[in-house]
Parts: sequence; C-alpha cells; structure tokens
Amino acid sequence: MPEVVLVTGVSRHLGSRVAARLAGDDSVGRVIGVDTVPPRGDVLGSLGRTEFVRADIRNPLIAKIIAAAGVDTVVHMNVNATPRGAGGRTSMKEMNVIGTMQLLAACQKAPSMRKLVVKSTSAVYGSSPKDPALFTEDTEPRRLPRDGYGKDAVEVEGYVRGFARRRPDVVVTMLRFANFLGPRIDTPITRYFSLAAVPTVLGFDPRMQFLHTMDGLAVLEQATREDHHGTYNVAGNGIVLLSQAIRRAGRLQIPVPQLAGVPLGMAVRRAGLVDFSADQLDFLAYGRVLDTGKLARDFGFTTRYSTVQAFDDFVRSRNLSTVLAPDTIAAAERAILAAVGRRRTDG
Repeated sequence: MPEVVLVTGVSRHLGSRVAARLAGDDSVGRVIGVDTVPPRGDVLGSLGRTEFVRADIRNPLIAKIIAAAGVDTVVHMNVNATPRGAGGRTSMKEMNVIGTMQLLAACQKAPSMRKLVVKSTSAVYGSSPKDPALFTEDTEPRRLPRDGYGKDAVEVEGYVRGFARRRPDVVVTMLRFANFLGPRIDTPITRYFSLAAVPTVLGFDPRMQFLHTMDGLAVLEQATREDHHGTYNVAGNGIVLLSQAIRRAGRLQIPVPQLAGVPLGMAVRRAGLVDFSADQLDFLAYGRVLDTGKLARDFGFTTRYSTVQAFDDFVRSRNLSTVLAPDTIAAAERAILAAVGRRRTDG
C-alpha cells in the first residue's frame, strides 16, 4: 500500500473524489492534494484527512513538496479537458503540458517515488474514417489529434513514457479513459448533450462509449493500491449510437453538413454553450470504441455501469428527458440555420 500519496488537481471534481476515496482508507498513510486554487467549501468537506497544499505544478516548487513529504505515489489528475475551467486554451495547455513536465521532473529526482498513475484520455487515438472497429492500447492512431485536449494528452503521454524509461524502478500506470458521464461532472460532452438542440454531422451516426464516474474512480483507486505497469483503455461495456443517445436524452437532433461543422462549433463556443475543438467535432462524425480486454485481464475489473447505463444515469441526474417546448425548438433551429447560412455566404 502507498505510504504518502500526492493527488494533483484536487480542487476539481474527479481529483477531489480520488483524494477522498484514498483518504477514507486508513491503510493509506498520508494523502496530499495540490491545486492552484483551494477546494470549494462543499469539496473541502468531502476530502476528509487529505492535506491540501496550494501549489502550481508548473512551478519547480512542486519538487520541494514531493521531497519534503517523502511522496512515494503520485496520482496525476490535473490534465484538464475544459478550457473555460482552466482560464482559457493557453492556460489549459500550459497546465496540461508544462505542468506535467515539471511534475515528472520532480518525480524523477525523488528517491522515494515508486508509483505514478496518470489520468489520460482515449482522445489520443483521434477520430477518422479509417479507424479500426476497436482501439487496443497498441493501435496507432490513423489521424493524430490536431488541437485541444487530445493534442495535449498525446504530448503528456510522450513525457510520461520518457519518465518511465528514465525511472524503470517506478511503476507507471497510464489510464486512457473514455468520456466520463455521471452526476455533477462538467465536460464538453456533458454540455453537448445538455443542449436543447444537438447538432450532428449530416450523414454520420457514430458509435460511442462512455464511462460512469464511479467506475472511473474505482479504476483509479485500484491502480493506486496495486502495481499495474503499462497503458490501459477504460470504458463502459457496449456502445450507443449518437442518434440513440440524443433520443434517450429527449433532445432535438439537428443534422448539419460536415463543412459547416467548424463554423458552427465556433458559434456555439462563442455563445458559451460548448467548447468544442476540431478533434471533438471529428469525434461526433466518426466516433471511437475501445477494447478494454487488457484492463479486465490485468485488473480483474468489470464496470458496474455499461455505456448505456452511464448515459441514462447522466440523463436522470440532469433531468434531461423532458419534452421541449415548441418555441425552444424553433429558436434552436433558427440559430443553427443562421450559422449554416453565414458559412455559405462566407464561402
């Protein structure tokens, strides 16, 4: 069992939940949570005996914290998918990439280090029409992510692999999660399915996988407790088509020509509704499905929630499955058609 665990991103939803679960286990010696801002009152109350330290992992000071506490296990949760939550795209990239570099440099110098667990994402596989039916951990992406969270995650994973080569004595577990769904979590995909009118790419109905937050937290906790060196896909069993998910959420589907996707995404982002990158728009056209056989074999782990069950629990928690008012539908249709019309005019 880990003696001293450091959890990054502890003021965010997933980071705080991981720290709380570890702090609730008396067999774990100490739990230290770091973030650039203090946890909110409700989050702070759930952290139990977690010791909060206000620190920026982009600052070399993180090395002093790790050394002074004799940290032996680091759970890196501070790879953020939401630019607005990070203060903008530039700040998000700095935290994701530069922050990871500084954190790994600190871990490399610490003789007490014996385990590193990294929250990554299946977005590293990208999305393209040439994708395989299932992505295994060894599958090379047909099209690398071009920007946003996916591109950051590719860089982060590269630095983590470099760290693993330099410190072969440290157990490094990299978890590539499907999109999280569940109560209270706020991501671009949850905002997308919460729109009154959900834009989709005309002529495409991609296969999707989701992961319930409770299953994701269970995997993170198990990876912290046990030694599993390597990279693992993590997703709920089964798939759901995008059109099926929209119907299950009681939303209105608005098919949009693929060429209008980028300007539409920009319009939705400027309106403050959803912050989608170009790669996330590709995901809405081509989807992505993971092979989780390696996780089942090595962890002996089976998710409690399938993809459909995770999505349905998200719908219930947001009270989405309601009948839309006609004026809401009409207003959404006008906004979508206006965005498409501007694209044609600009062309």
